[in-house]
Amino acid sequence: MPTQILSREDKADRSAVSESPEQAAQEAPPQFRRAILIAVLAAAVVSLVLLAFSWPTVTSDPKDLPIAAVGDEEQIDQISQNAPDGMLDLKTVDSRAEAVRLIEEREVYGAFVFEDEPEVLIAKAASPAVAQQLSGIGTQMQHSIDQQAISGLQEGTKKMQEQMQKALEAAASGQAPPQGNPAGEEADPAASAMEVPQVKVTDVVPLSDDDPSGAGLAIAGLPLTLGGIVGGVLTSMGIRSRRMRLVGTIVYGTVGGLALALIMQTWFGILQGNFGLNALAIGLSIAATVGLINGFVSLIGPAGIAIGAVLTMLIGNPIASLNQPKEFLAGAWGDIGQFFVPGAAGTLLRDLSYFPDAPMSLEWWVLSAWLAVGIALILVGHVIAHRKAHAAAH
Repeated sequence: MPTQILSREDKADRSAVSESPEQAAQEAPPQFRRAILIAVLAAAVVSLVLLAFSWPTVTSDPKDLPIAAVGDEEQIDQISQNAPDGMLDLKTVDSRAEAVRLIEEREVYGAFVFEDEPEVLIAKAASPAVAQQLSGIGTQMQHSIDQQAISGLQEGTKKMQEQMQKALEAAASGQAPPQGNPAGEEADPAASAMEVPQVKVTDVVPLSDDDPSGAGLAIAGLPLTLGGIVGGVLTSMGIRSRRMRLVGTIVYGTVGGLALALIMQTWFGILQGNFGLNALAIGLSIAATVGLINGFVSLIGPAGIAIGAVLTMLIGNPIASLNQPKEFLAGAWGDIGQFFVPGAAGTLLRDLSYFPDAPMSLEWWVLSAWLAVGIALILVGHVIAHRKAHAAAH
């Protein structure tokens, strides 16, 4: 008769059958508590995930958006009156050209210019949401200008009627009527209507025709984050040698960077600019996540996957400011998010595509630093495992 090998579950089932009702009753409470504990922990994890991804959107509030302004003090005060309290952080500049330069260097999101004609400069490539709000302020400014023009027109018409009445009374009394325009040169209704200034809205850095709403660029960070996590799980579980995990991290970043850049730039048209730099940025971002997960796994085992995923997906991604400006997040979370892989990668790809004059050294250094941390953890894990094996052999 062949020997039957029982699994742990089979043994547990058979022992449960052989137990008396009294013994089963004694075992029931611990199992019940365990079931309740696991269910509560699972619900807590789901709640945490929901909170992490919904909190930035629910609590978003535009505060202290850096905007340039060209004009005198009275005109700048008018801008502040048309904007919600605390929304704009106006920076006075000397000319329209300087305002455009600041937009292209991503120092400001837009500008209000009062030189010859009132103009609102926007940059949809920087943030479609901010561009829409600035355009709305421009519409309010136009409404205020129209109201002032209508008031002036009504006042001029009233003066003209009064002058005409005086002229009629003078003619009736036999006096000579006044010469010229009865209401004066400035009271001509047609001339007043012709002189009403129009607020012009100019998109200094527009989005590409392949991604006119900016949605593709906004969601580009999510595939990079997921791609890094998936790559980290596969390489850490599929490659036993810690040194070879380092090789797998570099190869995955190189091949993945090229593949994703081909898809997002040449196929979908989401990315613009230099293909090689875009591929390098993508490869560096996913390699940083892969290296981080491999590093934690090499150091502490499979539990390291959860640590790497939490750092990138649950912490870094929600505060990455991929869908909205960092100023929309509460407190300093928007700035903090730029020091995690998703935030640095998203900002770097946006700048490479649309703002080549913007400073990008911070984003390059952040991604490189995370990759260096991952590589260091892999090497430390390798050294610790080697010493343990050497000590066991002796």
